[in-house]
Order: sequence, then C-alpha cells, then structure tokens
Amino acid sequence: MGSLAIPQRQLFIDGEWRAPALGRRLPVINPSTEAAIGEIPAGTAEDVDAAVAAARAALKRNRGRDWSRASGAVRAKYLRAIAAKIIERKSDLARLEALDCGKPLDEAAWDMDDVAGCFEFFAGHAEALDKRQNAQVSLPENFKCHLRKEPIGVVGLITPWNYPLLMATWKVAPALAAGCTAVLKPSELASVTCLELADVCKEVGLPSGVLNIVTGLGPEAGAPLSSHPDVDKVSFTGSYETGKKIMIAAAPTVKPVTLELGGKSPIVVFDDVDIDKAVEWTLFGCFWTNGQICSATSRLLIHSKIAKEFVERMVAWSKNIKVSDPLEEGCRLGPVVSEGQYEKIKKFVANAKSEGATILTGGVRPKHLEKGFYIEPTIITDVSTSMEIWREEVFGPVLCVKEFSSDDEAIELANDTHYGLAGAVISGDRERCQRVSEVNAGCIWVNCSQPCFCQAPWGGNKRSGFGRELGEGGIDNYLTIKQVTEYTSDEPWGWYKSPA
Repeated sequence: MGSLAIPQRQLFIDGEWRAPALGRRLPVINPSTEAAIGEIPAGTAEDVDAAVAAARAALKRNRGRDWSRASGAVRAKYLRAIAAKIIERKSDLARLEALDCGKPLDEAAWDMDDVAGCFEFFAGHAEALDKRQNAQVSLPENFKCHLRKEPIGVVGLITPWNYPLLMATWKVAPALAAGCTAVLKPSELASVTCLELADVCKEVGLPSGVLNIVTGLGPEAGAPLSSHPDVDKVSFTGSYETGKKIMIAAAPTVKPVTLELGGKSPIVVFDDVDIDKAVEWTLFGCFWTNGQICSATSRLLIHSKIAKEFVERMVAWSKNIKVSDPLEEGCRLGPVVSEGQYEKIKKFVANAKSEGATILTGGVRPKHLEKGFYIEPTIITDVSTSMEIWREEVFGPVLCVKEFSSDDEAIELANDTHYGLAGAVISGDRERCQRVSEVNAGCIWVNCSQPCFCQAPWGGNKRSGFGRELGEGGIDNYLTIKQVTEYTSDEPWGWYKSPA
C-alpha cells in the first residue's frame, strides 16, 4: 500500500536543489507504522543565510522589474501554473501527505484541492492589486497625493505539520501575489509535500530565489530565520510557546510578525437541536485531522436538559469512527503525527483522570492496531474549569464536556480561556446564535464546526495570536503603503525670506 516512495530531495535555494551546508538529514517517520520511510535535509543558519540572500537578490533583480515591481498579472500567471500542477499531481501529493503526517487520505486529497484553490484565489488578488494601485487621496489645493502598495520585502514563513502543504500555501500564495520573495521553513515533522512544492516551482519556471524552502529543526533553521536582520517580516502558524519566541526574536530588528497560535475553542450546543446532526458536527469539530487542529472546538458546552442523551449518542458515534491506516479505504481517524505528540496526549488524558475527570470513552490505543501513534477518539466528562484538560490545548482527538443551563452561563464558560481562535454554536434559534456569536474569537461557526474557506479572513484574538490571513485582506499582510505627495503650484513656498 505504501508503495509510493518519499522523493529524495535537497533544500531549495535560488531555484536549485542544494545540499545542506553541514550535510545533515532527518528521518521521515510514518506515524502509522513508526518506521522511517525516507529523509529530509536538515538546514541550519548557513542555509538560512543563503536562502535569505537569494530572496533578497530576487527581490531586487533588474531593479524589481522581474518580480517585486512587475505587474500583479505577471505574478498571477505563475500562481495559476502552480495551482494547475498541484491538481495534476493531486493523488501523489495526497498520498505523500497521508504517509508523512498521518491524516486520512480523503482529508489529504481535500487539502490538495484547497491548496490549488488558494493559489487561484491569490492569483486573482495579484491581478486586482494592479487596479488598487495609485489610489488618489484628496488634499487641500496645491497638493495631490496617490498611494502605492508595495511588497514588504523578504518574508520568513514558518509553518506547522497538521496541514503541511495547505498551511504553507496560506502564506506562500499571498506573499508571492504581493510581490514579496520568501523563505519557507516547514515543520520538521512533515516537510515532504513542501519539498514537492519546490519541485512544482521549478517545473513552472518560477524565477529563481522568489521562493526558497529550508527544511530543518526549529532551533537550527526557524530561529535564525526569525531573527535574521535581512528578513522584513515573519509569519508563523504553530504553538503559543513558539509564537512567543518568534516575537522575541523579531524584536531587536523591529520586524512585524503575524502569529496564528493555538486554541481551546468552545462548541455550545443548546437543547433545541437535532441530536444526531449536532453530535456529528461536535465530533468533526474535535476529531477531524486526527484532532490536531488549532481551531478544534475541544470544549463542548452542552445544555443540561439534553446532556445525558447527547453524551450517550456521542459515545456511540465515536465508537463507530473508523480508526485505521490513513491509506485504508474509509479511514476517518489516523495516527497522531509523532511519538512526542502521542506521549503528550496520553499524559493529558492521565492528568485529567488524576484530577478527577471521567474518561468516558477512548484515551487508549485501539485494540486492533499494535503499531503506530493511534489514540481512540476520547471523550472526557466531570470536568471543572480549573482542570488542565479545560485550560490547555491538547492537539489530539480529545473532547472535554461541561454542562450549562442558561445562555449567559454558556457565553461565560465559552470565554473562560486565554485563547480566542474560534467557537461554535448549534441551535435552531437564530437570535440565540447571534448572541453566542459575541464570544471573543476570530471565527464563530453557526450550526457547524471547522469549515474554512480562503475567501474569509482567518486568525485569532488573545493568546491565539494576531493578524488575519486569507480573505480580501490576506494579501495586505505582505504589502506596505507608500504615500506619494506632490506640490502642484508654480508659486514659491514662501516660508523663508529670499536673500537679496
């Protein structure tokens, strides 16, 4: 089944494959077998320097006329060509993604459609950028002003392992659309498809140095990228802890950062719902992508009137979820990404139990799978708001449940978190849904959980970070505004006395 070999790649710097300066490589572990199935290059500061220099040269080449100051329509052609190649290679890319990070093959295939869609979306925004240029600002007489939107420069893009190619695309596509050049540092736990993106860029003839890809460990490759004096901006998706480090690394050179960090998002289910429909959305909101979603609605707030029946149905549905090798037909839950994550999740479950919560179902390895980082879908009840399981992001298929009896109590519990990425509400009452939509988060789902579209802005509040990706404004993350103001009168300014 796993006959698709992991391609043997190098770092992608200045349009060429380049061996890492120190010659190091890291194993690619298949989380469903725990076996090494290939390797990726491990870049270090030397490689980051070379990649940043290549990006800077590409930005300035021919005084910017080749890329950064070319019309958006020129860049759009490349983005559309990349999108077409992704679709052409979709089945191979999806299989590689599933082998590398463990997500079910059906989800990986869905990711590839989204990757292509995102490149297409930002190709449209690159073209639209041409029409947005030179907007006039009305000034008092004798002056006129227009605005230029210019690429911010060389950007460092640091991305996570849960949607390896898709999260990279959320940054690469708008950065390139804006006319920036970039250095992408994917997660060392899942870099395979990002190296395939490099191959696609080579194939479509993307000008050298526009996108450079340096794989490797966070401290060895991510850290020198975040603190690099010649990087103009850093955009990061990942954990709150790493986000803090990136902000600190960016501070000495005062470079702007966009951070999309963790979450502990609520899903509020009222007593007027169709139980089975609501159960499915609740489970999808926490168990999709093997539970490894920054926006997972991992705190269920259930109306006490239907809590008993709802929880019973959830357990029945959970036991019916097909946990298997991600490449197996109909798989709906694969292994988590790595041994480190597996141990961390098991510790969260053990701690919840020792603090007095009830592990209602799951929390253990499925009996039929002897190898692989598998955890049965887990539902935890008897949870109090002081418990670790209520406060901390697990990043695995673990849902905790708490009852409420009034709208106000539900909203208060929903907001009882340091995070603010997302939230969901399920109810037949439109007005009630509007009220719950006041929860402090960057995204609220009504009668669903998790669907995400590149047409709508994405990002969080509080410790979930700041800045918004995607949507109309997604390209603006990578643009800076310049005002050009002209004095139009023939009269002298007349402030100083003219010498005789």
